[in-house]
Amino acid sequence: MAMFLARNKMRLASRNVPFSRNSIIIMCSVSAISISFPTCSRLHCSVPTEPSKSNLKLSRIRTNPSLHCHVRVPPPRNRKLTSCDGGLIEAFQRLDGSIEAYAYVLELCGKSRAISQGRQLHSLIFKTFPAIELEFLAGKLVFMYGKCGSLDEAEKVFDEMRHRTAFAWNAMIGAYVSNGEPASALSVYRNMRSSEGVPVHLHSFPVLLKACANLGDIRTGTELHSLLVKLQYQSTDFIVNALISMYAKNGDLSAARRLFDGSVEKGDVVLWNSIMSSYSTSGQSLETLQLFRYMQMNGPPSNTYTIVSALTACEGFSFAKLGKEIHAAALKSSHCFQVFVCNALIAMYTRCGKMLEAGRIFRLMDNHDVVTWNSLIKGYVQNLMYKEALEFFCDMIAAGHKPDEVSLTSVIAASGRLGNLLVGMGLHAYVIKHGWDSNLQVGNTLIDMYSKCNHTNLISWTTVIAGYAQNDCHVEALELFRDVSKKSMKTDEMMLGSILRACSALKSMPIVKEIHCHILRKGLLDTVIQNELIDVYGKCGNMRYATRIFESIKGKDVVSWTSMVSSSAHNGNENKAVELFRRMVETGLAADSIALSSILSTVANLSALMKGREIHGYLLRKGFCLEGSIAVAVVDMYACCGDLQSANAVFDRIERKGLLQYTSMINAYGMHGWGKASVELFNKMRQQNVSPDHVSFLALLYACSHAGLLDEGRRFLKIMEHEYKLEPWPEHYVCLVDMLGRANCVLEAFEFVKMMKTEPTTEVWCALLAACRSHSEKEIGEIAAQRLIELEPKNPGNLVLVSNVFAEQGRWDDVANVREKMKANGLEKHPGCSWIEIGGKVHRFTARDKSHPETKVIYEKLSEVTRKLEREAGYRANTKYVLHNVDEGVKVQVLHGHSERLAIAYGLLRTPDRACLRITKNLRVCSDCHTFCKLVSKLFRRDIVMRDANRFHHFESGLCSCGDSW
Repeated sequence: MAMFLARNKMRLASRNVPFSRNSIIIMCSVSAISISFPTCSRLHCSVPTEPSKSNLKLSRIRTNPSLHCHVRVPPPRNRKLTSCDGGLIEAFQRLDGSIEAYAYVLELCGKSRAISQGRQLHSLIFKTFPAIELEFLAGKLVFMYGKCGSLDEAEKVFDEMRHRTAFAWNAMIGAYVSNGEPASALSVYRNMRSSEGVPVHLHSFPVLLKACANLGDIRTGTELHSLLVKLQYQSTDFIVNALISMYAKNGDLSAARRLFDGSVEKGDVVLWNSIMSSYSTSGQSLETLQLFRYMQMNGPPSNTYTIVSALTACEGFSFAKLGKEIHAAALKSSHCFQVFVCNALIAMYTRCGKMLEAGRIFRLMDNHDVVTWNSLIKGYVQNLMYKEALEFFCDMIAAGHKPDEVSLTSVIAASGRLGNLLVGMGLHAYVIKHGWDSNLQVGNTLIDMYSKCNHTNLISWTTVIAGYAQNDCHVEALELFRDVSKKSMKTDEMMLGSILRACSALKSMPIVKEIHCHILRKGLLDTVIQNELIDVYGKCGNMRYATRIFESIKGKDVVSWTSMVSSSAHNGNENKAVELFRRMVETGLAADSIALSSILSTVANLSALMKGREIHGYLLRKGFCLEGSIAVAVVDMYACCGDLQSANAVFDRIERKGLLQYTSMINAYGMHGWGKASVELFNKMRQQNVSPDHVSFLALLYACSHAGLLDEGRRFLKIMEHEYKLEPWPEHYVCLVDMLGRANCVLEAFEFVKMMKTEPTTEVWCALLAACRSHSEKEIGEIAAQRLIELEPKNPGNLVLVSNVFAEQGRWDDVANVREKMKANGLEKHPGCSWIEIGGKVHRFTARDKSHPETKVIYEKLSEVTRKLEREAGYRANTKYVLHNVDEGVKVQVLHGHSERLAIAYGLLRTPDRACLRITKNLRVCSDCHTFCKLVSKLFRRDIVMRDANRFHHFESGLCSCGDSW
């Protein structure tokens, strides 16, 4: 399996993340680190797994074929170093040039988080020691950098090791987990297992189990458990503790309890803490407290973690007595004076309604953190002591602590319940001053406070409505707006703008009209609101209303024109959008970046390369820099117009490349079938510490799908889920199903669909049905077709696909039934349409079209072309793809009239010899037209670039870039 390309630059190199007891690798002394456990051969046994197919590199995991060659490290000779007081300065002073001395000091640097000294030592080491001894010290460097929080440097050292030691592998695993990258740790583990002769160290198992717990990866956790049983280490105390924690965090409490009950030696306090914490965090209070009492009578002495778990389980008034008993136990054991125990006690007493006791503990504490203050403030509010909560909040600020969301919502709620408007407004001012006004929870609490004080104003309502609209809570925004209307409050442009944007997302025409009427009644119509209305009507598909409003604006600004341009394009009238942009420029208005992005997107959809070049020239003349959304739009325009070379040239000239720019170019490569280029650019993006998001992974998976990169696609989907914690969208699943279908793994695709975490969408079933159609898989195709009809019985595209599958199988009665359903529901198939840009004008053709002014010469040219293909290349129409129950002659005529052939014929008529023909089609090109295009490119020596609904096809000298797979 491959590993990960680059680490996020936002990760702080100096971040200190302490190891927990269960995640410590071997770090006691040089002798302890280098022990290879000669008495236990199991630790060096080769773990059988599936072979790794990729080159492991950490920053980009690579598989090293020579990993089985271990460097034997001699026992430490310098005893004075291993017995010294551990001071870093003294250790440096005692360096005597031996490898053991350097190893020990590296360890000390790691423990002390002394990365600066560690780097100095790193530089000295590689100048001093020969290559054979560097392997051992390289492992220590990995350990040191990992402990110091510098994963980039740890990876670099690991990558450069020619012969990786077992310690280096295990140290890298620990580095990833302790620095918050559990998915990377598991990837190292899998590659380590596939490397013959490299053992998993016993102390690495808790680290790996912790990674499984953090990721919710119970499958790998169970695999590790099985390996431990095989190695007979399943009963080791710290292993049992880690297993209990892993199972509990994955929601399998019964497995955790079985491990606890099956443990022979129950004298380990960590064992008890693990099971108690598992029950406590799962909300099973009684079970937690029963275990605590049993531990007090029969188990080992409790520690601070025990006390905190027991206190957390005391949930209400009925637990007050038990809580006091636990408090007494904490006092007896001297654990009561630690901050997190005191915080747990305060939280317990507030939950039990004992605020005097909670306050007493607070006053006895020497150090208070934000959690301490929040626990008491929240407790006062929960126990209806609102005045005390406000006073305590003031004390918190006076003590120099910064409030967080919990503090603010608690005190704002308290002021509301007191009806203290003055304090509430002061808190509102504090919220705005410190940047909490965009927090929805805080905003909601402010509205609640103003309502309880009978003093809600325009600003407060506008703030929260805007917050809801900006955070995709559109229904909630509309409900709040209705409340404003009921209270007969005034509304302003900002509030109306927010609510209209919410309507745009909901696409609810009745609500838009209702709000439009409200605006007219209140006399609030101005240019800003008119522009918003153009946009919202356009997004709701009502171009008649959008046009009327646009024409009624006397002083049209650039926003007015841009709204109309984008609305026209959104509703499929790209030619009108281009014309509107031309008219805007002629009026003397200078287009802004939003207008340019909108028109470039329109031209991209239209595949009008000449128009796109004109607009690119316009923005260069006007001094726009190629950055941000403009750069993305230009790259996307060239890619969608079939000019990948220009897209790449523009991308290379972008100085500051971010996620959007990389994603745009990855997508460009993908749509042109350059899957490997997409993967390489994705890897480069990660090397530049640019973290991918859902959209970039979608572009990458799309590219893998159309290039037949199945293994890579599977791997990237796992990286997306495990390394970047991104839950796949349905579109990501569609890509994987499509990949499997193209690889003729239809059964595997079907099994994947059945095992999906979420309910498969119609797009997933469409992809599966298309795969079944390509590979004549009738049984699974029948299931997919049925599910499509059930899920979206009124989707014409899906019904046409089902009808086509039935037609290819000769099931004409079923075809008739589907078409009858479409007719009954008023559904129509989208007609095939192709267009070509010639002389700055876009010429559009439908199948067997005769509306073009030059129809006669177009058909004559098409007949001439067809005869030449038949005569010189043996072309014969393949009528298999005409899915109508008609005779053969009619099928041939249907094929000859396909829209892309008309566009090609017109291109041959009106462009110079050898000129490239750029054609766009709204549907997938059929196989016979695909053959037709290949032969035209060969016999007429014309390159043809065709963009269909799936991808680009570059026809050249009788071949297609898609490899006849699309």
